[in-house]
Amino acid sequence: MSTDRIPRGIFLMLAFCVLAPLLDVSAKLAAEGGIPVGQITTARFLVQGLLMLPVVLWMGLTLRLPRRALGFVTLRAVFLILSTFSFVSGIAVMPVADALAIAFVEPFIILILGSLIFGDHVGPRRIAASVVGFCGALLVIQPSLAVFGWVALWPLGTAFFFAFYMLVTRAISAYMHPVSMQFHTSWTGLLLCLPVMLLAQGSGVQALDPVLPSGVLWLWLFGVGFWAAISHICMTYALKYAPSATLAPLHYSEIVVAVALGYAVFGDFPNPLTWAGIAVIVASGLYIIHRERLAARAPALRAASTP
Repeated sequence: MSTDRIPRGIFLMLAFCVLAPLLDVSAKLAAEGGIPVGQITTARFLVQGLLMLPVVLWMGLTLRLPRRALGFVTLRAVFLILSTFSFVSGIAVMPVADALAIAFVEPFIILILGSLIFGDHVGPRRIAASVVGFCGALLVIQPSLAVFGWVALWPLGTAFFFAFYMLVTRAISAYMHPVSMQFHTSWTGLLLCLPVMLLAQGSGVQALDPVLPSGVLWLWLFGVGFWAAISHICMTYALKYAPSATLAPLHYSEIVVAVALGYAVFGDFPNPLTWAGIAVIVASGLYIIHRERLAARAPALRAASTP
């Protein structure tokens, strides 16, 4: 990977961290406007799929979904649906920054699941850092649980579902282009969501029974899919230009943007206990990234020292 492309990757990763919270803000505005969580989730896949179509055609990628990837793409879409539904359910009633901080325990979950599923070596220091990270999440959850009730646990569901989503992505990334993967995941997710919306129509189930949007609510629904597509394209190309070890620490700047947007749009500002939890989660995550770098560098150092 050429070093002169790394600044471009860093810029795109920072762009992702600025744009991704706009997805959350749009979803929260739509939910506060009375749009059901299931409908917001469906809108994400519809708009994202439509926006990804010209990108796929412009890049000359095939619209055909490889047969061997069908099961994995379907599973990936299911986990992304559940992750999106969980997160929107959380931010519908709680601050975006609080929900995002809780969801940031996802790297710790991936670390443990990677060890259990793929046999990745995970040392005691990284396990300890993961435990500390979960404790940080509890610091955020505790006051939210007292104020908002059990809905404060929805972002924790997001972390688990997104961790499984990332593991499925890892399983098929070797033979499927990331843009094609995103495109097919969007349309597969839409095909899975639409029947649920049709069956729920008139059911009275608050989270699923669709309503006809009006006025600015159309813009918020479009924004959910638009910011999802744009931000994830930025991340996709960031990983193309720069190593993941370089980009991973930058991901935590997304919390800073979420706090700023939450305060500017909704007047939400984290309390001291939430700030303490955010600090613990970020510190634990950065330590794990540091240990991952050392683990990745170790084989090369051993090879260099071998006579």
